[in-house]
Parts: sequence; structure tokens; C-alpha cells
Amino acid sequence: MKHILITGSTDGIGKLLALRLAKEGHFVAIHGRNQTKLETTLKEIKEQSNNENVIGFLADFSSLADVEKMAADVIEKMPKIDVLVNNAGIFTSKVDSTPSGIDIRLAVNYLAPYQLTNSVLSLLKKSEAPRVVNLSSAAQSPVSLIALEGKAKLGANEAYAQSKLALTMWSFDLAAKEPIILVVAVNPGSLLNTKMAKEAYGQHWSPAEKGVDILYDLGMTDRAKTASYFDNDKGGYSQAHPDAYNSRKIEELIALSDTITLE
Repeated sequence: MKHILITGSTDGIGKLLALRLAKEGHFVAIHGRNQTKLETTLKEIKEQSNNENVIGFLADFSSLADVEKMAADVIEKMPKIDVLVNNAGIFTSKVDSTPSGIDIRLAVNYLAPYQLTNSVLSLLKKSEAPRVVNLSSAAQSPVSLIALEGKAKLGANEAYAQSKLALTMWSFDLAAKEPIILVVAVNPGSLLNTKMAKEAYGQHWSPAEKGVDILYDLGMTDRAKTASYFDNDKGGYSQAHPDAYNSRKIEELIALSDTITLE
């Protein structure tokens, strides 16, 4: 039995993955930002999997204070983390920025998982073979540090692509700094049949299960390779954006991320 934490798991591929792992008898922790939805999902997964070892965490990832509270909660309720799937993500939103002025996509898709993972490293290190699976995207574009500080405005597409490249750059950095943790970034598939794709584009190309299968493989099997980027559109490991291999840009990103998340 593994201890697995999946963020953004009250719908979409996160929820389907949580259900699949719960059915296999693992200890599964899900996360959502809406209390009612979180409770409903918990009940559903427990009933459908016949597994009582399913717990939930509530946090709005656009608030780093919320992420911090959730991390403390995770440390209290989980003995260890074998697999952390940073799946929570946002594309379309009613508000474009957090109260501190940072684009909501940069906050939810990058700064939140950055902060959460760094806050629960002690639990990952209690595992014999810890893994972090970060949900990247085929959309990746150079990160504006000014925008990450909340001092420049971005369009939704641009902010999303920047957040996913930032996540990939950090994945490679974490893999280098924590060699005992396997860290992999993955594009689970473009336009999967999920709520996010429907809200953003009104269509989908592939079933959600395509994304669930690759997340399962990278989280649970020997298909995962550390410090790498798996592109599920291409069906294999691939090159991420060139900035993901630029050590100077990575250093600048990490230094700023630390400043923002430690404030």
C-alpha cells in the first residue's frame, strides 16, 4: 500500500486517478477548493472503491496562505508520501489575478505546487522510493519574472504556458537537488475530455483516461524517469522548452519563487 496525494482531484483526471488508486487499496489523499465538492468526491471514492483510507484536504491554490495551511494539515494526517501528483491547474477564471497581483494561472499552476511540495519534503523523504509527478503541458513559453512578481499583466494563454514551463524548470531543479526523489514532468495530453478543456476550448481531442493512464504509469510503474519530460501527445519522453535546460534561467526562477513563497 502506497500513500498518495493528488492535488486538484475533485474532478477530471485527478479524480479518476484517485479512484483507480483507491480501488487498488492504496491510501489516497485528495484535494479540492470547494468543501461540498470535496466531501461529495470523498464519499463517492470511498463507496466505489470500498476503501476507507481516503482523506481530503481543502485549499484554494490561488492563496499561498491556504497552501501553507494545507501543507501543515498534510504533515499532521499523512505518515509519509510515496507519490505526490501536482495535478491542480487552472486556465479560465473569473478573476485574473490573486489579491497580491500575481496572475492566477502562475499562482495556482506553479507557485502553489512549488510551495506545497517544498513544505512536505520531509514526508516524501520518509518514503523508500518517493516520486513527484508534475503536470506540465505542450504549451510552454518563457517565464516573465516581472509577471511572476505581479508587476506585469499577461493574457490567459500566455500565463498558462508560462506557468507550465516554470513547473517544468522547477521539476528538473528539484530532481537535481533531491536525488532520492524521482521527479518527472508530464504533458498528460492536449485537450483531454475534462472540465478545464471544455471551459477553455469547448471541445476535446482525447478521452480523459489517456491522461489518467500516463499519470498512473509515471506514479506507480518503472516507466518514470527522473529529471525528464514525458509528452503524452507524442507517446514518450521528449524535449521540453529550451529554457528548462538553461541553468541561469532556472536559478533566477527558483530564487524568485523562494522569495515569493517564503514571504
